[in-house]
Amino acid sequence: MAGRRKSQRIEPSFQSEDEYDDDDLRIDEEDRVTRSATRKTKPAARKGTPASRRKAPARKRRRSGGGRLFGAVRFLAYWCVVLGIWGGMAIGALVLYYGAQMPSATTWNIPARPPNVKIISTDGTAIANRGATGGEALSLEQMSPYIPQAVIAIEDRRFYSHFGIDPLGLARAMVTNVTTGRMVQGGSTLTQQLAKNLFLSPERTLERKVQEVLLAFWLEHKYTKDEILAMYLNRVFFGSNAYGVEAASRRYFNKSARDVNLGEAAVLAGLLKAPSRLSPARDPEAAEERAQVVLGTMRDAGFVTEREITTAMSQPPTRAKSYWSGAEHYAADLVMDQVPKFVGDITEDLVVETTIDLDLEKKADEAITAIIDAEGAKLNASQAALVSIDGTGAIRALVGGRDYAESQFDRASKAKRQPGSAFKPFVYAAALEMGRSPQSVRNDAPVRIGKWTPENYDQKYRGEVTLSAALANSLNTIAAQLVMEVGPDNVIKLAHRLGIESEMQSNASIALGTSEVSLVELTSAYAPFMNGGYKATPHIIRRISTAEGKVLYENTYDNPPRVLQPEIVAMMNGMMARVITEGTGKNARIPGWEAAGKSGTTQSFRDALFVGYTSNLTTGVWFGNDDGKSMEKVTGGGLPAKAWSRFMTAAHEGLSPSPLFGTTGGGLPVAGVDPAAPAARQDESLAEMVARALGTTSRDGGGEAPVAPDRTGGIGGDLPVPPADVGEQPARPRRSSLLDVLIGG
Repeated sequence: MAGRRKSQRIEPSFQSEDEYDDDDLRIDEEDRVTRSATRKTKPAARKGTPASRRKAPARKRRRSGGGRLFGAVRFLAYWCVVLGIWGGMAIGALVLYYGAQMPSATTWNIPARPPNVKIISTDGTAIANRGATGGEALSLEQMSPYIPQAVIAIEDRRFYSHFGIDPLGLARAMVTNVTTGRMVQGGSTLTQQLAKNLFLSPERTLERKVQEVLLAFWLEHKYTKDEILAMYLNRVFFGSNAYGVEAASRRYFNKSARDVNLGEAAVLAGLLKAPSRLSPARDPEAAEERAQVVLGTMRDAGFVTEREITTAMSQPPTRAKSYWSGAEHYAADLVMDQVPKFVGDITEDLVVETTIDLDLEKKADEAITAIIDAEGAKLNASQAALVSIDGTGAIRALVGGRDYAESQFDRASKAKRQPGSAFKPFVYAAALEMGRSPQSVRNDAPVRIGKWTPENYDQKYRGEVTLSAALANSLNTIAAQLVMEVGPDNVIKLAHRLGIESEMQSNASIALGTSEVSLVELTSAYAPFMNGGYKATPHIIRRISTAEGKVLYENTYDNPPRVLQPEIVAMMNGMMARVITEGTGKNARIPGWEAAGKSGTTQSFRDALFVGYTSNLTTGVWFGNDDGKSMEKVTGGGLPAKAWSRFMTAAHEGLSPSPLFGTTGGGLPVAGVDPAAPAARQDESLAEMVARALGTTSRDGGGEAPVAPDRTGGIGGDLPVPPADVGEQPARPRRSSLLDVLIGG
């Protein structure tokens, strides 16, 4: 009974999967614990189990096939949104962070463009541009239309449609760079490039890039597209030290950006990719190849036609010289040396009007080059200089050396050298002021002044000679006697009065030009002989104005002081005219023109000069070597006189000949008589004119009889014997010091 009474425990079971989900727990009546229910339900429960387990995986597979793809898309979309939000927040944070480190936008201003100095000639032609940029700023309307078109086509085709940054252009550049595997395109717009050039350093950092974008937004907000493009074109670097299209155009094509053609504009635009590497001065073939690419992009952008492309591509490659060339750059450098003296620091664009005549400048350059090329090598003369001024002192032409591209040192204004016998006219003019005349007589014989014994160039002596003949033949002995009669101090005073500014030593040897001077000051000191006795202060700047036309400086050399009396000028002109007609300067003759001048040669033929003038121009020429080496017996009457004649002949071409001041046109002086005076008074003899000019004539029966000059050199009176030993001197060893062997021209 106990065994029967003992109930059998029934374990609960889960319902069939055919009727319920796996998640639901069910217990039916058969699973409940009763006394009557024993083991009947167990087999039934087991029967359905294998079938239900076989059906479940099939339904799961059907349900997960499409769901898995949808789930992946949903997953990606979700995380894209999440990452986008976080990325935007990160970018915003970076912008705020780096933007906070920048000054307030209200204080932002476009940095002033480095000032440019435009230097122009007498006819308004540009000689050069000087300054950090090397060219003036032009508006878009002023420059060739091909330039902005070429730059937009190759650098930023969507320039006029974006807002400072170009998302499409940036994306396109990224795709191109990824597909090619290297940096082929950049995503920066012209506005971004301008912002970088104006405000930022060239370093590539995240901070700089963020600031570049912010500045680009600011530029687009504050300025128009045309203003932004003009600022960019006037400041961007084009290689070879050229900043801005004007500087680059003049550097590579020797013309203004106003005048460049399609092919040249393509070359300029192509330089922006790599200015130094693609410079026509460095690699003209590479520059041309890049220009072809630019032309293709201009055609694709619709800026030019196929016919225009064909014409531009047929042009030969642009070949630029390695440096600015042309003698006019010596003049430009001299201008830049003087501008600060008149206007102070250069803080804005300036226009400097000069006295340079570009036609004369070119002729001067050609004359120097022709003589050196023809005879320089065989005579060991490697350098030369020339300066030509008019009666007011205005420098009309200046050549500072053989080739500006090789050497920019200005030998005309900066180099100081001994003038040799070219200094003698100041000695003779001082003697005339003290009462001597061209007909005064001196003894050409060995001279000893203290321990100094000057000799003539040919080591010959002529005995008694007039001062006029002594100057024409450059006799050193006579010049030495005169300087001791007049006094070295008086000679120096006269030289300073006429225009020599350098310090000179007060000694007897000054008669032979031992004190150093520049070619410019020596030439300007000759000008009073040309203009009738007025000082000709050398100057090259006529006016300085701002770019807007405001005059900052204008020279005042239109009312010069008189430095020589007319009669002295007339006598000197007659004496120096003989230098060219019969003396040491015969190579300086100008067909059809009356000219006067003086040659000069220094010890051992280190320097050779000729300074002379007509009624229009006074010109000085120097030949020598920078290292001071001797030339092959080159005297002032040789190469310098030839170059002088070549230039002056070209400079006077087409002009009507006119006589020198105080002469009849044949080289004879009309002392103290205005050249415009009645002809009846110009038929006097030389002695009569000299005597009348000095007021020493005597009247007898209404006729004029000049007083003959005496042997001491005065007219109508005795003069003291020069403080020197003149005549045969005791034999002594030949001396070879500088003061002993200085030679005349």
